[in-house]
Amino acid sequence: MLTEKDDKTYRALEFFAGIGLARAGMNEAGIDVVWANDIDETKCALYRAQWGSADICNSDVFDIDIKNVPDADIAWASSPCTDVSLAGKRGGLIEGRQSSAFFGFTGVLEKLGKRKPNAVVLENVCGLASSNSGNDFRLVIEKFNELGYSIDAFELNARRWLPQSRPRMFVVGLMDPIDGGNIDTSIRPDRLAWIHSDNSLKTHLTPVRSIPKLLSKGFTDLTDSIDLHDSRWWSQERVDSFVASLSQAQALRFERLKKGEAVARTAYRRTRNGRPVWEIREDDIAGCLRTARGGSSKQAVLFLGEGKVHIRWMTGNEYAKLQGVDDFAFDGFRESQVQYAFGDAVAVPVVEWLMKTAVIPALEKNEG
Repeated sequence: MLTEKDDKTYRALEFFAGIGLARAGMNEAGIDVVWANDIDETKCALYRAQWGSADICNSDVFDIDIKNVPDADIAWASSPCTDVSLAGKRGGLIEGRQSSAFFGFTGVLEKLGKRKPNAVVLENVCGLASSNSGNDFRLVIEKFNELGYSIDAFELNARRWLPQSRPRMFVVGLMDPIDGGNIDTSIRPDRLAWIHSDNSLKTHLTPVRSIPKLLSKGFTDLTDSIDLHDSRWWSQERVDSFVASLSQAQALRFERLKKGEAVARTAYRRTRNGRPVWEIREDDIAGCLRTARGGSSKQAVLFLGEGKVHIRWMTGNEYAKLQGVDDFAFDGFRESQVQYAFGDAVAVPVVEWLMKTAVIPALEKNEG
């Protein structure tokens, strides 16, 4: 089980907390999460199983009583992405039924008044940058500016730390930022970097000393070892159906991997020309974990090589490891609940890097 560290310096609030993986990442950076909120009962139950029941408030963000929100240095928000995701209908921040919860978060900050944290972080899908022709991204910055925060924005892929391709957008707001960094297009592509040349917005460029390179392998080594007599393995009939669905290019990839050395690869089910087909990733990296509510959902795992093939669904434990968690309190929860919760979470080492790079140095400067 994940454990708390003793050397806490800063206090954080965790909005849209899910199962607490932002908490896990902040904990790794030496930050104490003192209060959390989420509307989903299943996620809150998993949160309590992992972290205890004292810190999680199970309610709609619009219904939060600020008298129950403690003082903190940082507010983290992994707000709903459904309405700005490329896989969703893209109703946007204002018209979107779920993504408009962002305004519930900023409403709490506004009501806190002088108790507002000195730092805020918004995590969302990269589609936020282009939602409503970029106007939703501008709206986020303008709202944070109104609350007194200067803004920087990053696009970080969990693949820099873990064998999962998971690009996400992070908007960092600071009351008193450290400026003087450079625009590194690998983490600030043009769809984000334009904010720093718009004089109507209050922004800063965080100095970034180092960023890990994208991984090219690691999924095979991460997979669970499951006895071949386990009922989770697909029947031969189901495997044959999988192979029959492959396009010519995918079938060639399948045969080449089957003849090679033993490896694990992930596959998504897609709809092409009105019919369901399977597509296998070429590399030793998992596709982006998702929930059943957005685009493609569960990934199948193929174990190929030396003329053999075995297929099963990705396990909840593999979901956890792909998000940077080696041990979690799963007991009493269905596999589907674990997969749903982890598929909708944030990767732990990404949070740790962001805190140590873009948030803590600015907070330490304020104390100095």
